[in-house]
Amino acid sequence: MPLRISLIAAAALLSLSACNRDAETPQASQATPAGTAATLSPGDQAFADAEALLETEMEAATGQTVDEAYIARMIAHHRGAIAMADVALASSRDPGILRMAQTIKDTQTAEIAEMQAWEPAPPAPAIPPQPTEDGEATPPAPPEAG
Repeated sequence: MPLRISLIAAAALLSLSACNRDAETPQASQATPAGTAATLSPGDQAFADAEALLETEMEAATGQTVDEAYIARMIAHHRGAIAMADVALASSRDPGILRMAQTIKDTQTAEIAEMQAWEPAPPAPAIPPQPTEDGEATPPAPPEAG
């Protein structure tokens, strides 16, 4: 039972740390409260390559618009989650972890395909200015909220 709790805690911690781009890289040694360096545990070391991939892909994910940057970063984030799920699938013996890892791999793979197929919505058509009674053009009224 303690191993299962440790695996669940490690998976949760890795998921949270993967979302934090400012987090220390997994290859770096971790500082202990006394300020001395400690090496990574075997469990943490197993995820080092997946976390390095996530960090590299997140740094490279860019876009000209917020929408494009969102898609690029989410694809990178999902690839990192899939890489971590692959580690769990290859190394865990816990049925619950294996089920969660496979679910994450399947759903995030499908979401990557959906994001890769995304195309920006066409811009809304411009409404030409409407002439007034005195012949001056005025901008159209904003659309009513509905």
